[in-house]
Amino acid sequence: MKAHILVVDDDPRITELLRRILAYEGYSVTIAASGEEALTRILERPPDLIVLDIMLPRLNGLDVTQAARGERLRSYPYADGTR
Repeated sequence: MKAHILVVDDDPRITELLRRILAYEGYSVTIAASGEEALTRILERPPDLIVLDIMLPRLNGLDVTQAARGERLRSYPYADGTR
């Protein structure tokens, strides 16, 4: 079975496009439209990979990353484009 991927973006056009592409390739895809929803989805079913928009309203992508790396959630390796 291929990896489970969580796609987080507040633009439904982007999430639907990524969902279709990834599902076509055989991945299991979960969608979240906000940072808060992303944290809930992570706790419900920990993904193997998170595709995360940094510019989310309220709880932004950086806040989600910090929370996901906290004690309540397992740690994820990530690429932020700055290293």
